[in-house]
Amino acid sequence: MLKRFLISSLFLGLISVLFGSKVSVASNYDYSIYTPSNLSKLSKTVSEESKDTNILFIVDFSNSMNDTINGKTKLDMARATLAEILPKIPPNIKTGLRIYGHKAGFTYLQGCQASSIKVPLGYNNHQSIMNNLYSSYATGWTPITYSLKQAINHDFAGIAEKKHIILLTDGGENCDESPCTYVINLMKDRDDIKVDVIAFDIHDAEANNQLRCTALMTRGKFMTADSEEDLSRSLFETTGARKDVRGSVAIPKIE
Repeated sequence: MLKRFLISSLFLGLISVLFGSKVSVASNYDYSIYTPSNLSKLSKTVSEESKDTNILFIVDFSNSMNDTINGKTKLDMARATLAEILPKIPPNIKTGLRIYGHKAGFTYLQGCQASSIKVPLGYNNHQSIMNNLYSSYATGWTPITYSLKQAINHDFAGIAEKKHIILLTDGGENCDESPCTYVINLMKDRDDIKVDVIAFDIHDAEANNQLRCTALMTRGKFMTADSEEDLSRSLFETTGARKDVRGSVAIPKIE
């Protein structure tokens, strides 16, 4: 009995060290949550975050992104904050864009595979990313796990350096297996992938738990945002961009 207790204690201690979070036998989702109010507590520096990193933005274009907050759609807020941040990402970092939910589809299968790489990873992609954000429309479902699988298996194919995904979503998975389950299995064999999750205006406990797990299991950050200001702070934190760096992109006209 003593031997079993010691082994269990050692295992829980190891998990705590690996993931830097409190371990609780009472809940599968007892993790520390990053919110705009406690971003200053993060210890990693900009140089540590950006070293040998390829940043792929995965942006939610499901129908609920047409919902408004204070008279402005969530999609327009996402576009505006990305337009502010993209030019300030260090130039030695490759960026890319994948979106999901931009096609409704006539069948369940079509809707749940509506995920496309719009801008492959590369340097100086700021304007291309913005052009694609403004030429796409929110209309479909939320295939998060399928999008993560496509990103890891295809978008990052042949890339040996760190792989950094920034997932901006206003809802949880509603097509495939939980992204939490997927990354837990993925990280058994990988240590080169990090997923930061920005949960935008999500007030569903199950969805937040699912997304929190997805971030923390990859040693990423889970952030909540309920306003455009929150969203901006979260994106600055995840990208390592400096607010005092000047830069701009042209905002495309929506036809």
